[in-house]
Amino acid sequence: MAVNLANWNSRVAAHEQAYRLDELRDDPLHLSEVVRFDVPRLGSLAGLDVVHLQCHIGTDTVSLARLGARSVTGLDFSAPALEVATQLALDCGAQVEFVESELYGAVDALGAGRFDLVYTGIGALCWLPDIHRWAEVVAALLRPGGRLFIREGHPVLWSLADPRPDGLLVIEYPYFETEGVPFSDPVSYVEHDEPLASPEIVHFNHGLAEVITAVMDAGLALTAIEEHRTVPWNPLGDAMHDVGAGEYGLREAPERLAATYTLQATKAP
Repeated sequence: MAVNLANWNSRVAAHEQAYRLDELRDDPLHLSEVVRFDVPRLGSLAGLDVVHLQCHIGTDTVSLARLGARSVTGLDFSAPALEVATQLALDCGAQVEFVESELYGAVDALGAGRFDLVYTGIGALCWLPDIHRWAEVVAALLRPGGRLFIREGHPVLWSLADPRPDGLLVIEYPYFETEGVPFSDPVSYVEHDEPLASPEIVHFNHGLAEVITAVMDAGLALTAIEEHRTVPWNPLGDAMHDVGAGEYGLREAPERLAATYTLQATKAP
């Protein structure tokens, strides 16, 4: 967790420049591309108390606030990221509270049973070593009748090798939860000039059944699961292309790859 925190702290400056924050500042109706993809499945947030876990610099958090929620809270373990998120919300006139905490400390930081919706955006679970502990946190944060909504990178995608010269899609990394795979990568998933000051990361995959089982073991009832052929960044180089709306899919035979999935579950009333 300490290694990953240092890495995410070092990404903030590059992401602040690359995330097109002025689009949110200049247009009060603008939504991040990630949240825009989610809107048909999210439905109305009117009157709901929402928490966005692992919110980073707040683009998706501010977008959730624009969907009519009664209150929105963003939680992240990176203080520099939350500084950017707080300023963004102020610039946008969005009523968002940001709280600094690592994910497994969320209940202590926020309080149990406070939220109608727990939202987790893309590329979050892969930084967490224990999917069952994550699900227990989600269940504790929800009020009776509350809902979990998550869109995440598919575990098959996370298990693929980095782009190869031969263009083949090859399983190289674990599909199932392990103690983590260390990497050293001086670049983030956005373009930037300077290498990251803290390039080391530890990545954790969680099989789709492991995620579903963890949610159910935590006392939530699965209400929807959907797999998608696209992902909102390009992890596979020339094998993928921009299909519009900030999403990338395979150039050839996109039906070969489940790139992301959306999962929804509810807590008993």
